[in-house]
Order: sequence, then C-alpha cells, then structure tokens
Amino acid sequence: MDWLYEHKLPVGDLASALFEWIRTHAESALDILSLILESTIDGVLWALHTPHPLVVIAIFVGIAWLLQRNWKTCLLVGLGFLFILNQGYWRETTESLTLVLTSCAVCMAIGVPIGIAAAHRPRLYAVLRPILDLMQTLPTFVYLIPAIVFFGIGMVPGLISTVVFVLPAPIRLTQLGIASTPDRLTEAVRAFGGSNRDVLFKAELPYAMPQIMAGLNQTIMLALSMVVIAALVGADGLGVPVVRALNQVNTSLGFESGFIIVVVAIILDRILHRNKEQ
Repeated sequence: MDWLYEHKLPVGDLASALFEWIRTHAESALDILSLILESTIDGVLWALHTPHPLVVIAIFVGIAWLLQRNWKTCLLVGLGFLFILNQGYWRETTESLTLVLTSCAVCMAIGVPIGIAAAHRPRLYAVLRPILDLMQTLPTFVYLIPAIVFFGIGMVPGLISTVVFVLPAPIRLTQLGIASTPDRLTEAVRAFGGSNRDVLFKAELPYAMPQIMAGLNQTIMLALSMVVIAALVGADGLGVPVVRALNQVNTSLGFESGFIIVVVAIILDRILHRNKEQ
C-alpha cells in the first residue's frame, strides 16, 4: 500500500494552478465584476442608511402588508425591527440585509433562467446535477479561499461566496417547478396557437411560481446563514459581533448578536411565508 501513498494525485496543486491561471488571465474581468458588485452594495447600503431607521421600518412593514394583507405579520415585522433598533444593531442589520438582498437578486437572476433551461433540456440538468451537489456539499469555508484570491477582503468576496453557496437552491426549485408542469396546460396553450414563449409565460411560469417563490425564500434563508462566515473575509454585518464574541469568549455579545440574526430570519420568513405556501 506504500505505492498508493507515494503517488498522491495532485488535486490541490491542480486547483491552485487553476486559481492562479484565472487570476492572471482574467484580472480585468475580475476587476470589472468587483467594481460592479461593490457599486451595487454601496447603492443598497446608501438606500438603507440614508433614511431615518423608522422610515426604513415603515417601508418593510408596507412590503409585508402588500405581500401578506395581514396586520399580525405587519405588527411582527415592525416589532422585530424596533427590537433590533433598541438593541443597537441597526447598522449591522442593514449591512447584513444588503448582503442578503444583493446575493438574492444575483442568485435569482442567474438561477431562474438556468433552472428553466435545465427543465427544457434533461441532458443539461444531468450535467448540472453533480455540479450543484458539489456546490451544496463542499464546506462553505472552502469558498472563502478563491474569493479572497480573486477579490481580496471586504463585502465583495463575502457576496461571491454567498452566491456560490446559495445558487443551487433557485436552480433546483425552478427546474422542479417547470418540469412538473402538467402536459395538459402546455397542450392547451399550443392548441390556441401559442408559441414556446407563450407556453413558458402563460403556463409553465405561473404553474411553477410557488416553487420559484419557495426557492426565493430558501435563497434568503441560506444567504442569511452565511453572514457569520462572510465576516471572516471582511464582510460587514451581524457576523462581525458574532466573530468578535467568539474570539473574546463573550457569551453576552454572542447570544445578543446571534438572537438578532434569528429575529432577522423570522422577519424575512414571515414576509415571504404566504408566497411560499401558494
């Protein structure tokens, strides 16, 4: 068995060489991507930081009312944000919301079209399936290494690692929703002279909308679970006090900041709960 140990396959060396090649030959593209993402993050941060916190809270309560039409949910959202404000974590919460909302927008913009294409092309999904499995099972800390290599320290590598970790969810659920569309619906659209575009927008997407919204909800929850890990690469937000509490073995700070993350997760889940069930 000694020969098996002596002839180690160079998996790590190949990965390192690949990352180095990408960094060398795609430096301009990576710089442009970093600039775009950084500008987007700064824009969302400006939108959340500029108004008075009560104005932002009122906007989220209004969104909850538009989606839920339930005063209890609106009350829960309002009280949740007021509790965060009372605990002094408003800035960290808005920074985490920026990371979550931006990564969610990127994931849905990429994942939904890929999911639609995979549903229409079974061979494509057969190729994507092991890649999605790898993306979901690979330890999340591993994503931080290439993110730091390509984008340095800050919010951008945190966003990139979050997107890579979360992206399989909207792809899988969109593919499931589109692929499970009954044939009678698509045949009815075609019977009235509908094109492939009509079949997609008038039959498949409406039928798959509950699955897509479930993908949106799962995307937000998974992205929120990455805030602590993203703090390890310099991303701002609620992960920073958690990491600080871990380094200082500060149980008070750790429970306080961790509980705020739970409150944010409950707020976002309640806002999207009805859409998830539909």
